[in-house]
Amino acid sequence: MVLVGAAVIPGHASSQASKHCLGARCASTGSILWTRGLPGRWIAEDGVTGTVPASGDAYVAASANLAVLGDGTLVAAYHARTGDPVWASAVTGFGPGAAIVSVRAWPAVVAVGVEVPAATGGQSWYAVIFSAATGAELRSYPSTELGGAVWAGKSSIVVVGSSAVTSYAEATGRILWRRATGRVAQAWKVSGRYLYIEQTIGGYLSSSPVTALRRIDVQTGAEQAIRPPGRAFAGTLAAVVGGVALFAGADGLSGYSAQSGRLLWPVSVRQHQPGTLELIDTSTQTAYVSSGNTLIGLNVRTGKAVSRPVPALSASLYAIARGVALGLDQAQGDLGEAWGYDVVTRRVVWTSAALPWPHFFVDPTGLGGSVSSPRGMTLLTTCAAQGTASGSNAAAPCLRPELTAIKY
Repeated sequence: MVLVGAAVIPGHASSQASKHCLGARCASTGSILWTRGLPGRWIAEDGVTGTVPASGDAYVAASANLAVLGDGTLVAAYHARTGDPVWASAVTGFGPGAAIVSVRAWPAVVAVGVEVPAATGGQSWYAVIFSAATGAELRSYPSTELGGAVWAGKSSIVVVGSSAVTSYAEATGRILWRRATGRVAQAWKVSGRYLYIEQTIGGYLSSSPVTALRRIDVQTGAEQAIRPPGRAFAGTLAAVVGGVALFAGADGLSGYSAQSGRLLWPVSVRQHQPGTLELIDTSTQTAYVSSGNTLIGLNVRTGKAVSRPVPALSASLYAIARGVALGLDQAQGDLGEAWGYDVVTRRVVWTSAALPWPHFFVDPTGLGGSVSSPRGMTLLTTCAAQGTASGSNAAAPCLRPELTAIKY
């Protein structure tokens, strides 16, 4: 669920940038800002996978200061501007089989979600907190699945657990406030300073209707119950943007006020035939939904179409900002490239240099991912040198795995 590869035909290639770019070369979108070597064993997979760990999964996130990668039990941090290594730390204190399953980064702390196999055959999840400045492991907290650290400020961090949302003091770990959420884990989304948690009977894995949203101020803990005008919201919570809670269901997408729960607009299958919510452009407050072979941009406040239908490129599009979608695709020859697609003009407006076996990291839970909003940066893993595969169906080892930052 967390890793989605770029569509690329691999070939023999070398690193495109051993040093970070300087001056005017860093100003244009699509510029390769820097590449840095990665620890551990990686492979170069054919097709859509790209450069991935030889075992398990990797996860990335970025703040204004750091680019962070988690793999297995190792966390490595790099300077966001130059790519210089800053620190590397290992998750400690857990038994065999523990592995990182998410990464988030803020100016003061880095949080990684850790999954720990339980003796009974189940799993337990923790949010492990590191100092962003030194990489020192500060402490860990029980969390919801994939690790629920959802917000951090200068002195506190908020963690979603299986039955409560808790704010902890970063310096001491002292509980600042706690809000119970029930015995069943609920789905959640973060927008600005607010955390929105579904209220259902059976939790997010059930088909129970969402009867209310709990809106919690992550800085103060102040809470508000938001209820729809009917008995339940139409579908499940897909996103919150521009003060609008988007719910996706069998009849399409609906928008509700994130303050009052009032239904703002419904979009039914009979109107636009939407499939799923594909992308959200928070800068323009536009939601892109699939409709047959096209994507339709909807104003989140009104539900009305704001652009001509765009040819469906959902297999290649990974994010969108300021009306330009980020894509990864096969280039001429044997390398991959990143490109920007303007959804208004419906044309590619920039392309990166060719990249060997690029891999894009997607995290639909909101716990991290390739795109860094503060610096307008995209993180990819690439393979600068490929070894020889051990068999006809085996992936080739990557001799020089790298973390690559692209301006976006």
